[in-house]
Amino acid sequence: MAENKKFWFVVGSQALYGEDALDQVKSNAQDIANELNNKADLPFEIELQPQLATSADVITQIMKEANYRDDILGVITWMHTFSPAKMWIRGTQLLQKPLLHLATQYRNDIDWQHIDMDYMNLHQSAHGDREYGFINRRLNKQNEIIFGDWQNTEIQSQLKAWMHVAYAYNESFGLKVARFGDNMRNVAVTEGDKIEAQIQYGWTVDYYGIGDLVSYVNEVKEEEITQLFEVYQQQYDFDYRNYSEDDFNASVIEQIKYEIAIKRFLDDGGYSAFTSNFEDLHGMKQLPGLAVQRLNEQGYGFAGEGDWKTAALDRLLKIAAQNEATGFMEDYTYDLRKDQAHILGSHMLEVDPTLAATKPKIVVNPLGIGDKNDPARLVFDGKAGDGVVVTMVDLGTHYKFIVNDITAKQLDEPAPHLPVARVLWEVKPSLTTGVKRWLEEGGGHHTVLSLALTKTQILMLLKMFNAEYTIID
Repeated sequence: MAENKKFWFVVGSQALYGEDALDQVKSNAQDIANELNNKADLPFEIELQPQLATSADVITQIMKEANYRDDILGVITWMHTFSPAKMWIRGTQLLQKPLLHLATQYRNDIDWQHIDMDYMNLHQSAHGDREYGFINRRLNKQNEIIFGDWQNTEIQSQLKAWMHVAYAYNESFGLKVARFGDNMRNVAVTEGDKIEAQIQYGWTVDYYGIGDLVSYVNEVKEEEITQLFEVYQQQYDFDYRNYSEDDFNASVIEQIKYEIAIKRFLDDGGYSAFTSNFEDLHGMKQLPGLAVQRLNEQGYGFAGEGDWKTAALDRLLKIAAQNEATGFMEDYTYDLRKDQAHILGSHMLEVDPTLAATKPKIVVNPLGIGDKNDPARLVFDGKAGDGVVVTMVDLGTHYKFIVNDITAKQLDEPAPHLPVARVLWEVKPSLTTGVKRWLEEGGGHHTVLSLALTKTQILMLLKMFNAEYTIID
C-alpha cells in the first residue's frame, strides 16, 4: 500500500457552549484518532485536523487544502456536537476527494448516573448527524456513511474497507492503459468513448502498434531469460504432455520474453493496465498468454481483444482488493441442470493467477485463433467463495456498470482436455434470473471477477464516481 498517504479527520462542532466544551471536543476527537491508528489495523493513518469545524471559513479552507494535497486520500467527518449544516455547504461543494460521514459518538453508552444538560449539549452526535446528513443529501454528495460504535471491530472493518476503496478512487485518476493493437474486429461491447472515460474516471487510454512492443521483445537479454526461466521452474509444474522438452521450453521462453518486454514497456510509459488482440500479432510468434498471467499476478490490469474498459476496471478493482483474488474473466459456457446451475468462466489463455486455488502448471497447446505458434499458459482451478462480477457498458450517452453477486464453487470434475484455467460460479439470485437481467441490461461477456471485494465496496466506489449501475443479487 502507498506510503505517506492519509485521511483527514474533521470534527464538527460550534462555539455555542464556550471554550471548555470545545477543548473537550478536541480531546475526545484526539482519543478516537489515536485509538483507531494504534489498534484498528487501518491501512492508512487518520490525521485529526487541529481546527474544529466551527465556521464556514474553516471548513472551506480544510476542504480546499485536502483537494490539492496529493497525500490526502479523503476526508472523514464526525459531528461530535450539533454542527449547523449551512456552514458546511461551500466546503462540501468544493471537496473532490472521497467523503465519509462517521456517525458515532465518543461513549457507546448513556451515563445515567451523571448525565445532565451540560453532557447532553456537548454530546449531540445524534442531533448533529441528522443536520449534517440532510445537507449532504441536499447537495447530492455521494458520500459514504458508517454508523455505530467507533470502538467496535465491525465498524473498524467497514472503515478499513472504505479506505481501500477511496485509495482506488484516487489512483483511478492516474490510471493509464496501453493498447497493443485495436479492438477485435466486428465486436461491439469492447468499444467505448475514451474521452468520456478520462473525464469521469481519469483513465488515459493510448494505442500502440504491435511493432512498438516487438522492438522491446527483441531487446530482451539472454541472462534475463535464464533468470526468469529458473523462477518458472521453482513456482510451477511443467506439463510437457505431447511436446518434446525442447519445443515446450521454446514456447515458455517466448512467453518469458513477452513478460519482460511488456512489463518494461508499461513501466517506461507509466502504464498499469494493457490489452492485447489475437488479430494483431505481426512480428510476434505467439499470443501473449503466460506472460499476461504473470503480469496479472503482479497487479497489472488486463483484458483481451483490445477491451480497454475492462482492462482499466480490472486494474481499478485490483487496487481496491490489494490484488487479491481479482481478475479479468469471460463467461464461456453454462450448466443448465437445475441442481447444477453454473457459469464456467475462463479465457483462451489469460485467466488471472490471483484466482488460483490449485498450484498452476504450465501447459503448451495449440490456439485455434491468431494463426501463430502454440502458446504457453498457466492452467489451474479457481478458488471458491462469495464474490462479484462487474462489467462496464457504454450505452452511447453514458457509461453504466452491472454488478452481480456470485458464489464461486470448488471444482470437483477433472477436465483433462481443457488447456486453460477455469472458474465455476453460481449466479445470484439464480442462473435464469441473473443471466436474463444481465442480457436485458446489455452486459458484455468480459467482466472483472473478484472474490476479495464485496458488493458493498463496489457500490462505494461507483458512488464516488457518481456512476450509474444496476445490481443483480
